[in-house]
Amino acid sequence: MSFLTSISSPPQINSLFSSSIFSLYRFYSPLFSSLYHHKRSYGSGRIIRELGFLGDFRGKGRVTSGSMGKQKGGFFCVSSPCGSRGSCSCSSSNGDEFESEEDEEEVDDEEEGARSFCVLPDRWDVLGLGQAMVDFSGMVDDEFLGRLGLEKGTRKVVNHEERGRVLQAMDGCSYKAAAGGSLSNSLVALARLGYKPIGGPALNVAMAGSVGSDPLGGFYRAKLHRANVNFLSEPIKDGTTGTVIVLTTPDAQRTMLAYQGTSSTINYDSCLAGIVSKTNIFVVEGYLFELPDTIKTIIRACEEACRSGALIAVTASDVSCIERHYDDYWEIVGNYADILFANSDEARALCHFSSKESPISATRYLSHFVPLVSVTDGPKGSFIGVKGEAVYIPPSPCVPVDTCGAGDAYASGILYGILRGVSDLKGMGTLAARIAATVVRQQGTRLRVQDAVDLAESFAFNLEGSSSSVSSDVGSDHISSL
Repeated sequence: MSFLTSISSPPQINSLFSSSIFSLYRFYSPLFSSLYHHKRSYGSGRIIRELGFLGDFRGKGRVTSGSMGKQKGGFFCVSSPCGSRGSCSCSSSNGDEFESEEDEEEVDDEEEGARSFCVLPDRWDVLGLGQAMVDFSGMVDDEFLGRLGLEKGTRKVVNHEERGRVLQAMDGCSYKAAAGGSLSNSLVALARLGYKPIGGPALNVAMAGSVGSDPLGGFYRAKLHRANVNFLSEPIKDGTTGTVIVLTTPDAQRTMLAYQGTSSTINYDSCLAGIVSKTNIFVVEGYLFELPDTIKTIIRACEEACRSGALIAVTASDVSCIERHYDDYWEIVGNYADILFANSDEARALCHFSSKESPISATRYLSHFVPLVSVTDGPKGSFIGVKGEAVYIPPSPCVPVDTCGAGDAYASGILYGILRGVSDLKGMGTLAARIAATVVRQQGTRLRVQDAVDLAESFAFNLEGSSSSVSSDVGSDHISSL
């Protein structure tokens, strides 16, 4: 019995999914020969989506010629992987040194760094546009947060002086530096899941963003490159790379302090337009809405993605960010998004629902505006919504160690399922829940290499078997319809 067989969704919810825009990505599976695209027409201030025939993307060049090196207009590609293993130290933007021991998840597979981007693919499977920030992660207690006047479980944007004060307080504590950011966590997990051709060809994953020319910027780029995520943005001369201090307490709650640096500047130019036009799924990180004038860049990039036939995914990212930039969120979500990732609080914020409203209600509401909605609800499970219907995904059992990165990991599972041509929501969501649980039971935000391989192998892509068993043991009580 395949992994999908025992957890398939009921046929009525699958039929909605199969008839939706996401049938486009069935070309990643040899089972499906009919390909679809979505045509967008503007009316009543909102995108109207309908099915149409696209033609076969296969054969349009997975990886072909294209030299590495600097490109004109602000984008470049790294030509060599990070050369050393073991510990690595860099200087922070203020001259202080930080030390990053080689992440445990990166030392267990020599092959990962071996797949160098010596040639560029003709198309990217996924391109993410987001904040490129270095994470400083450490374990602290409630007393530490109290001394600094920090509210547990919140995210706060800080200036250079505030960041220095917290880092000074952490002196003597054990903490790790990593190429962080919510979006990069998802992209690294996706690249690791799709690194080997299990259930389809290896996936090409890239990110665009903003880093400085300081050592932290070089550290960020090298770390992503080693994880097979090609970071395409050229560093800003004399700029400083943003950082996020992630403080995790013993109850697995995280408190985040973000210093934006030059990550507050992302401009739209011909090079960004060029790479957006060559991607199959374009992911916009919600944290970008915090940045001044970035909404203009996001709109133009989404318009280019629409013209190119790409799917557009948006991550809600943060409740306070939604509340501050509500209209900007809906400008993108209502007019461009094909996929929306949110947790229950973020989903309610987007709906202007009170905290008393259930996450399934928010999922159902949002799915009237976005073809596929993914809403996580922590240890209670998650929901996937399509056209006013919602399927419940039970949580994958685990003992939580660090909840940081759980939602990012879950999103990678949904994207992976779409790219592998899976049409069963229950199976896709169950894989996403397993990936999230794998990250939650470890310290750190990144899906480890061997865990990713094991998960990809366990996810038996026997679509013929799964499609013949859609009327499985999942009862109708798992479906919520309007």
